[in-house]
Amino acid sequence: MLSDEMKAHLAGTILPFWEKLADEACGGFYGYVDKNLRVKRDADKGCILHSRILWTFSTAARILGDGALKAYADRAYDFLRRFEDREHGGVYWSVTHDGRPADTTKHTYCQAFAIYGLAAYYRLTGNREALDKAAGLYRLIEEKCRDAEGYGEAYRADFSPESNEKLSENGVMASRTMNTLLHVLEGYTELYRAWPDEGLREKGKQALARFLHTIYNRPAHRLDVFFDADFHPLLDMQSYGHDIEASWLLWDSVTALLPEAEWPPYRDMCLDLAQSVRQRAFTDHGLRNECVDGEVNELRVWWVQAETMLGFANAYSLTQDEAWLECLRLQWAAILRMIVDKRPGGEWYWSVYENGELTERPMVEEWKCPYHNGRMCLRLMEANLPI
Repeated sequence: MLSDEMKAHLAGTILPFWEKLADEACGGFYGYVDKNLRVKRDADKGCILHSRILWTFSTAARILGDGALKAYADRAYDFLRRFEDREHGGVYWSVTHDGRPADTTKHTYCQAFAIYGLAAYYRLTGNREALDKAAGLYRLIEEKCRDAEGYGEAYRADFSPESNEKLSENGVMASRTMNTLLHVLEGYTELYRAWPDEGLREKGKQALARFLHTIYNRPAHRLDVFFDADFHPLLDMQSYGHDIEASWLLWDSVTALLPEAEWPPYRDMCLDLAQSVRQRAFTDHGLRNECVDGEVNELRVWWVQAETMLGFANAYSLTQDEAWLECLRLQWAAILRMIVDKRPGGEWYWSVYENGELTERPMVEEWKCPYHNGRMCLRLMEANLPI
């Protein structure tokens, strides 16, 4: 059964790789491992990386009932304090290997992932300090990172606006991004499960409405990606990975935050996104990366492949159409064949070309983490699909 394979892969490949990256000298986890599995012990450590490690080990320990995993969640939680700005609030983008501020950017995306990890840790431990920190970051985002139209992106340490290089690409500089809004919503939903506050739920509902009425490009069957301050799209782009991720992540938030009577238009959107991606980007070699101005990027990227599994599983749950199960089988086979690192001590490659050749991307850095593939395993274990 697929659920059994997911459990074995999580316990035998993903979690052991990250356990070995515990930095016993300076705390937390090492921040960089190159493509040859060489650890750079003095590399800066990213807040997004540590927040995602915190979420992964907290959730794995809770779902699996494995007390040994809690020690790694504790380690990530303890080190996350190093990212906190005691003067201005919020969390920095990165710190040095021994925990001193490095990149002091305050990015909304980064604050949201800290919420995500802290809420998961609270759900595991009942640690009230963790919940208070998560709720404080939620309030900070609403106070410092939001204006009348929506969420901003990048800020200096004192929350004065900064240019958004970190989440812009393809030659545009975005004032707002689909990606940041998606993960603010993700963080708020996880926090709501831990702390069912009505004000928090209302903010999540507003984010969902923004997706349905603004971010979702219904005629193009996609989410637009980069926007100016007034939410005008800046680029003709479909990010296949984000669309398939959003197809289940939005639905997860819908079912947590909205009354059932309000679900139908969101169900239609989520299925449309999944069907669009399957038609335009799915092959026997996994999911393509993106399409910009009509040009398709054929890279197979680790997180895109993991999210494809969850998007296809969600589409099956919504439709009971067994064609989605066959897509799941093909996708998992592609991941095992192309993305899983079969070297001793390996995990997942960052990305490969369509022919299977490796790119030069590292095994670990501020974005490469156990959250996408670990979450894939955990959710599919619980889904217990008939394959």
